[in-house]
Amino acid sequence: MMQWHIVCDFDGTITRTDVIDNILQRFADPSWEAIEDQWLQGDIGSRECLSRQLSLVKATPAELLAYFDSVEIDPDFPDFVDHVIGLGASIEVVSDGIEQAIARILARNYVSLLPILANRLRQVDQNSWRIDFPYSSDACRAASGNCKCKSAPDGKRVLVIGDGRSDMCVASGADFVFARDGLAEHCERNGIPYAQFDSFAELPALLAKLPSHAANAPHYSREQQELFNHV
Repeated sequence: MMQWHIVCDFDGTITRTDVIDNILQRFADPSWEAIEDQWLQGDIGSRECLSRQLSLVKATPAELLAYFDSVEIDPDFPDFVDHVIGLGASIEVVSDGIEQAIARILARNYVSLLPILANRLRQVDQNSWRIDFPYSSDACRAASGNCKCKSAPDGKRVLVIGDGRSDMCVASGADFVFARDGLAEHCERNGIPYAQFDSFAELPALLAKLPSHAANAPHYSREQQELFNHV
């Protein structure tokens, strides 16, 4: 695993819920849903979508922190991180969500040393907010707030772990994908090598089936992928 770099999504992957969606449902003007529809229809990218939606949020810092402290993660994720680091692989949490939320939620679950690449929430006044995009790219084909493709380093094989739309672009260039939900469907439709999973408890066994060196770059046949999916 030393030659592998893992790009792991947060919302819907490490968690079962989407932090920003829940913030909007709790604290935003209902017009955020019309903006969401524009994004789902492909009329706008996530960067524009998030910027417009977060401007509708009215919440104090204490209210946001209280919500962050209610979010649960997959209980097997901390052990998975320890396992990956023990194998010598590198891993980052790369999300189109909110950096402060991710850091607080992971720290509460004793995962505090992982690099986090995500968007940043900024306070405008007592209860108003904006979102900044330190990892955006004007060249991003998906017009994402966080261009996840930028997080894939040269010289290492890239394993993507994710669940949805924000992971599709980086998954297309990855060496392998552990996917659930919409990302699994995307990989299946587009012939991207992947294994479907439900819990991080399943992933150590799947990792053991990956080739260990970047020089080993086999084509994964459908039959091989079926073996991954029936560990």
